[in-house]
Amino acid sequence: MRIFQLSIYTRLTFFLLISFCGVTQAQTYPNKPIRLIVGFTPGGAADYVARNISVPLGLALGQNIIIENKPGAGSSIAAESVAKSNPDGYTILIASPSSISVNPALNPKLSYRPSDLQPISKVTSSPVVIAVNPNTGIFSVKDLIAKAKQDPGSLNYATSGNGSAPHLAGALFSQIADIKMTHIPFRGGSLAIQSVVAGDTQLTFGTPPSVLPMVQSGRLRALGISSKERSQLAPNLPGMKEAGLPDYEIEFWYGLFVPNGTPAPIIQKIFEATQSALRQPNVKAALAREGTDVSLSASPADFSKFLTEDEKFWVKLVKSADVKVD
Repeated sequence: MRIFQLSIYTRLTFFLLISFCGVTQAQTYPNKPIRLIVGFTPGGAADYVARNISVPLGLALGQNIIIENKPGAGSSIAAESVAKSNPDGYTILIASPSSISVNPALNPKLSYRPSDLQPISKVTSSPVVIAVNPNTGIFSVKDLIAKAKQDPGSLNYATSGNGSAPHLAGALFSQIADIKMTHIPFRGGSLAIQSVVAGDTQLTFGTPPSVLPMVQSGRLRALGISSKERSQLAPNLPGMKEAGLPDYEIEFWYGLFVPNGTPAPIIQKIFEATQSALRQPNVKAALAREGTDVSLSASPADFSKFLTEDEKFWVKLVKSADVKVD
């Protein structure tokens, strides 16, 4: 009986000690720079969003935010790195559906699970831009579909990697338009865009921050945006209803995550700092100029609920479009 009582006392003491340590840790957090991990190369949409939010987020938290790019495996390398980091709030992942829903659906042998990452907040959302090399002779979505049907598989579309949102956007487009194109994955959005500009590939389903500057300079031709109607993010581009493919619509998001086990008070601090940083008009304006909307969650729990529903869409798309990792 005494052993049983001692066991209960020991466990209670351990629980109280852990709770006390978590509260103490949260009270002093943050007292050193914070790493923001990006799963793609510099110059892509994830990197662009990270760099635009890092300074205001750092100011809100009172510490510098250091951006680290860890590209590879459709952003899985970055997600795994954060999932296995110390859960103390000093390592944050900026992730898209690729890391959280798509890659686990494509590859059940991943060395991390989505549950290893704790959601903080969605931060942005945007459609993709369908853009081609100007020398292709393609001037519209209808032209693109006609050319793909004329010579199935001859058009190569470049994206930021297997399982990325642009990859899935291209796969869904092919499925709805009933065409066949060849997917060419790169280690980041900027590399994919460069290949289309150079003429090595013919088109891309690219993120607005990667594509729009090239469109504005005349190095790419934009055919449309993947929202059903025109968007204020790119008002000169037709939506898919106007472009002639009304059943096609897709958008992607970026959100912030920390390793599972991070103390709740630290998560709340990061969440509140995120809200403060992204509500600033200059931050919203900077992101909007490149075709990205600020889209904040009401709470970490709200973001978690959103992810549960959002996963259904991406997993269904992976299966119906027969998307596979090479």
